[in-house]
Amino acid sequence: MAAFLKVDTALNSSRRQRSAGFSLLEMVVAIAILGLALGALYQAAGGATRNVRTDERYAYATELAQSLLANHTRVPAQGVSERGETAGGFVWEVVTRPVEGREGRERSASTALHEIQIIVAWSEGLRSPEVVLNSVVEGESR
Repeated sequence: MAAFLKVDTALNSSRRQRSAGFSLLEMVVAIAILGLALGALYQAAGGATRNVRTDERYAYATELAQSLLANHTRVPAQGVSERGETAGGFVWEVVTRPVEGREGRERSASTALHEIQIIVAWSEGLRSPEVVLNSVVEGESR
């Protein structure tokens, strides 16, 4: 029985020596997995940042369009055709035209309505997104 214990003790000590640390191959595999995981996280963070920037630009363009609509609640009888550009590179355009009656004639001056279209566009790389706002506003008497 003493011989059996001696062999068993020898096997345990050799196993402890082999499992004491990581091999070079295990370290290379671990570092490769870590690199892939960090690369995926970097891509996700970059995509989220781009999405936030795009959302901010759409929000600004929408607010600019609403502000231009608020400035043109009443338009002259001949209509409006204006263009401009903001310091941030947003190009805007306001165009109105009289709303015609059922028979294709222009409405009377007392009920003059104008269709208004506001376009706000900006450059984003190769794309040129835009926000278009359509509404109806009151026309001034002739």
